[in-house]
Amino acid sequence: MRPALDLLAQVPPLPKGDVIDLGCGSGAMGPALANRFGTVTGIDNSPAMLTKAEQTGAYGALAEANVEDWAPETPPALIYSNALLHWLPDHAELFPKLARMLGAGGVLAVQMPVQFDAPSHALSREIAAQMFPQQYRPHPPQVSAPQVYFDLLDPLGDLSIWRSEYLQILPADAHAHPVRRFTESTALRPVLDALNADQQARFLSAYDDALHTAYPLRGDGRALLPFARLFMVLRRDD
Repeated sequence: MRPALDLLAQVPPLPKGDVIDLGCGSGAMGPALANRFGTVTGIDNSPAMLTKAEQTGAYGALAEANVEDWAPETPPALIYSNALLHWLPDHAELFPKLARMLGAGGVLAVQMPVQFDAPSHALSREIAAQMFPQQYRPHPPQVSAPQVYFDLLDPLGDLSIWRSEYLQILPADAHAHPVRRFTESTALRPVLDALNADQQARFLSAYDDALHTAYPLRGDGRALLPFARLFMVLRRDD
């Protein structure tokens, strides 16, 4: 939660208007957003996630929509997006589109992982492509260099953009390298989805071996994973 809360801490005072949690997922940030801003609207494309978000009691409204198709009825005061937009393509179109949805003085606040070239992610692509070239094709990074987003958003208002590295302290695991446990539900999804059960087992064994070299275990079995994230907060011109 620390990156999400760090992003929230940099959101300036808002004008009147809706607060949108774009890609709210299970609603983990709903209480913090509601505590600061009052009524919050959550947007997500997963009915199961929206059901969990509703259970938090933090949202005044929830709506099912894909980010690419979503459009607010009125200009929001805040579009807050934590760890979502890196899954989506066409950032050159998407980011200015989101910014232009805001009302005067409205804020776009975005946080995205930028771990594409780190061993945790690069090794998964390299090993899968070597072992199963017919089943898996490496995909290009969705997140561009910070200066790309600066050029996209700076003409639209007052932009703050920064990159931070968080040191994830991962617990010991008796059956897998801790970094593999960390990436299984996120970065490894495209790889594992391309493989059958036997291929997945072979891939994970090779990936675990490589991770032991890239991220040596501590004496207690834990691992330290440096994880970089890109932040941007844009306040639209009045």
